[in-house]
Amino acid sequence: SFGVELTMNNAAALYFIDQFGQTTESASAIASIFGWMNLFARGIGGYASDKMNTKMGMRGRLLVQTVCLLVDGAMVLVFAHTTSLGLAIFVLVVFSTFVQAA
Repeated sequence: SFGVELTMNNAAALYFIDQFGQTTESASAIASIFGWMNLFARGIGGYASDKMNTKMGMRGRLLVQTVCLLVDGAMVLVFAHTTSLGLAIFVLVVFSTFVQAA
């Protein structure tokens, strides 16, 4: 998921410029949301993984990882087909949360 993070950090601003006609400044501010999600999403992923490890052992950790990756895949598909700026930002937040949590 680190590769996804690097790709999104580099490409998201251009996507918002091309798809939604945003200025460079606006697109960059919106795209930075992806990185800002690190502030809490990594902790949430670690917490969920630890809780599931307590209940199920390593299988619990793998389950959390699998769920996060499946949601990542679904959200990137939704994000790519979103035509509304507001919805795209919302999906970006959800997508980023699961990428960082993974």
